[in-house]
Amino acid sequence: MQVKKYADVTPTTYAGGLAGVTMREMITAADGAPTFAMRIFDVSAGASTPYHHHAWEHEVFIVSGTGHIRSEQGDRPFAAGDSVFIAGDEPHCFVADTPVQFVCVIPSPNLCQMG
Repeated sequence: MQVKKYADVTPTTYAGGLAGVTMREMITAADGAPTFAMRIFDVSAGASTPYHHHAWEHEVFIVSGTGHIRSEQGDRPFAAGDSVFIAGDEPHCFVADTPVQFVCVIPSPNLCQMG
């Protein structure tokens, strides 16, 4: 078993990532988790994650803030306490109206790959 503190994990950005978006890899294969990876994203007000898609699904829990998810089906608002399911190959991005923090869980073999 491991316990990590958010503040002890160094934030990173994706290669070519957008300003105002950081990610902390809280639990990964390097920690002995072979199936899933858990990351925490912080998105500044007015910033967004890249509009992208990938083959794997992911589940997201909005810890704080408000914004919307952009997709081919249109924008969907979110707020603290909401859960989001994004299916594989579904184009999407998270846009922050206020500072947003969310937890994102993905399959570990695809850790941090953007498609």
